[in-house]
Amino acid sequence: MKKIALTTFVLIAVLAVGFIWLKPSEPKAISIQDSEELFKSYCLSCHNAQKSSFIDRKWFFGNSRDEIFNSIKNGRQSYGMPSFNAGLKDEQIYGLADYITELSAKSADDDNYVVSEAGVHHSQVMDFTVETVVDGLDVPWGLEFLPNGDLLINERDGRMIRYTVNGEKEEISGLPDIVARGQGGLLDIELHPNYSSNGWLYFSYSSPNEDNPKLASTAIMRARLKGNQLVDQERIFRAMPQTETRHHYGCKLEFDKDGYLYFSVGDRGNRDRHPQYLDNDNGKIHRINDDGTVPDDNPFVNDTKAKSTIYSYGHRNPQGVCMHPQTGRIWTDEHGPKGGDELNLIEKGKNYGWPVISFGINYNGTTFTNDTAKVGMEQPVTYWIPSIAPCGMTFVKGDKYPKWKNNILTGSLSFHYLHRVELKGDKVVNQERLLEGIGRVRNVEMSPDGYIYVAIEKPGKILKLIPQ
Repeated sequence: MKKIALTTFVLIAVLAVGFIWLKPSEPKAISIQDSEELFKSYCLSCHNAQKSSFIDRKWFFGNSRDEIFNSIKNGRQSYGMPSFNAGLKDEQIYGLADYITELSAKSADDDNYVVSEAGVHHSQVMDFTVETVVDGLDVPWGLEFLPNGDLLINERDGRMIRYTVNGEKEEISGLPDIVARGQGGLLDIELHPNYSSNGWLYFSYSSPNEDNPKLASTAIMRARLKGNQLVDQERIFRAMPQTETRHHYGCKLEFDKDGYLYFSVGDRGNRDRHPQYLDNDNGKIHRINDDGTVPDDNPFVNDTKAKSTIYSYGHRNPQGVCMHPQTGRIWTDEHGPKGGDELNLIEKGKNYGWPVISFGINYNGTTFTNDTAKVGMEQPVTYWIPSIAPCGMTFVKGDKYPKWKNNILTGSLSFHYLHRVELKGDKVVNQERLLEGIGRVRNVEMSPDGYIYVAIEKPGKILKLIPQ
């Protein structure tokens, strides 16, 4: 009996040791310092430059170490999240997962990045102060002033708000069905040049497919305001094909001096098929008449294989479209991938190269093209490396900011500042960062009385720049 008991004990001990030896160890990760450097290099170009999008985060696919690892390694393509499998090793990805897990446990109060709006702010050529006009917003995507001074604000979550001259917020009813997910939602807003006589206002939004709610695309509707209700709604454009992806919708609106409406549609995340082919609407700048019909002189109007509204193509995700107040020419700013954001002067029928040529690389650090130029493809007026994530765009008009007149202002989502671009003719001669640390700048708009208004997101507010 003693021999049997001893044998049993030895067997159990051997099995226990074997179990301990065979038990998988925690996957190896790089140091927290190296992980932070990777985070800065690979994550902040999309998730903003101050880590705040990972704090108090709502996780779609789980927030455990392994779930975060899986999302980074394999990507979530329909959500705009690329795979990093080709660019990073597993131990690097686990290091990122550990770093992100620590960030997500922080309080939003720990990421105090917003600079004070008080006092005088200095640019290279003038001083100004900042006044908060509207607060309590979320993601104010579109801004437009009504003739009486009321401000229409498009919130990306699908609400249109009238901020009255008396300081009241009133919600506008009568909007269409809107897919408010990912980068989609209620987007830009623009008044007809003859709004005072015809009452038409135009807005862009992500429009769902009637039969399959997973599908959506960029659409434009015009309508009139009756009190706080939209009436006479007409959808005058909807991009095709619709897709399940949640990013790269575009879509900024701008009327030119001749009354044509220009607008941008992003590539919807399908860079290999959409931007370089004229049989679809994505990855393009479009031009239409105010009623949605197609101008007779559009560049591809007689091409039976092309979409007749296309004005230029080879674009990734332009989120700024505006007209030079003197020349009347259309300018855009455009999100590149990791690096390679662009400022473009739009020419009729031209190919702007995406993704055949680019100054950027994949988010995972790999390359998708070795070419930055090619015959038959346009060069940007300027480009930004690293990506500033330009969003919203306007030319400075009027006489209230004489040292900035005809300069371009665009927002930086990534680095939380207002970007000023000084032109001489069609060339960039100077650039400057304004209001560094102010927050994610979503839009910039000029008021009818000549002041600059800046839309900040999360927390959403509208700022007014007052020259000194």
